[in-house]
Amino acid sequence: MAPSMKDVAERAGVSVGTVSNVLNRPDRVAEATKAQVLAAISELGFVRNSSAAQLRAGTSRSLGLIVLDLANPFFHDVARGVEDVAEDAGYAVVLCNSDEQAHRENRYLQVLEEQRVRGVLITPVEVGSERLDALRRRGTPTVLVDRHDPNVNCCSVAVDDVAGGQLAGACLLDRNEHRRIAYVTGPLKIRQCADRLNGLRLAAKEAGLDPDEAITVVEMPALNARTGYEAASRLFRDGTDITAAFCANDLLALGVLRAAVSTGRQVPDDIALLGYDDIDFAADAAVPLSSVRQPRRQIGRAAAQLLIEECDNPITHAHQQIMFRPELVTRESTGG
Repeated sequence: MAPSMKDVAERAGVSVGTVSNVLNRPDRVAEATKAQVLAAISELGFVRNSSAAQLRAGTSRSLGLIVLDLANPFFHDVARGVEDVAEDAGYAVVLCNSDEQAHRENRYLQVLEEQRVRGVLITPVEVGSERLDALRRRGTPTVLVDRHDPNVNCCSVAVDDVAGGQLAGACLLDRNEHRRIAYVTGPLKIRQCADRLNGLRLAAKEAGLDPDEAITVVEMPALNARTGYEAASRLFRDGTDITAAFCANDLLALGVLRAAVSTGRQVPDDIALLGYDDIDFAADAAVPLSSVRQPRRQIGRAAAQLLIEECDNPITHAHQQIMFRPELVTRESTGG
């Protein structure tokens, strides 16, 4: 059993109140007495229960961060940005992975609320989550990460994914090289996936094409390399006349690239390929991958700053919706 404050008091020959003062108000304790207590703490290996103290005071120093998929380097970089800011402000970050499943997200929201975290950063599976709405109504500050919804009464930090989809579409449609494009995506109920498709459709219209004819949507259950490989294998097996693929993230694109290589197709000669996020692996792929870049770490930093500001200054805080602009990065997979 872990030693308690009472054990420390008995070893040092002082009261429990004196031990508490040494831990919380050391200036009130004589140096000799303080030395006795610190020696007893060291001998017993006592570790104070900060969580209990914070719960009594109602001032937790923990923030919850719920992301869609920790296997995706995009969210890894976002989390690092959150940690950069949280550490400087004296907060710890509890990282949770919903795995794109609403029931897991709801469970984590419940656990974080039970643990009395000071605030929550979340990339929700669906913005209209009743559990998330209830959390906000009960007073837990919340910031949407990589999500934007003007109808939600909280801060958000996102990237203009419609603009990102337009960038990708314009790149592939430029010079009239590609008139049939596959959009390989995860569930379209995820806002980013739907927004990137909307941007691609706008680009097709701007090029004088009918989006319904020019774009073949391949919706998969997840946003990872395995489902990208399965999607591309299906397209190639069906003998499609598609000459380019835009993927909702780089992991899907890497899966499509593997399927192309395994079937003897040349990228970009037989099929041009463009991803989204510009994760570190994109530039190091067998065929360096063109991608729409998001400022991943900056998204995390901005979200954490907004959340901590609301936690520390709830009366004066005003909700903000920060929207970053994406950037097109072209490499060999689209012909450089």
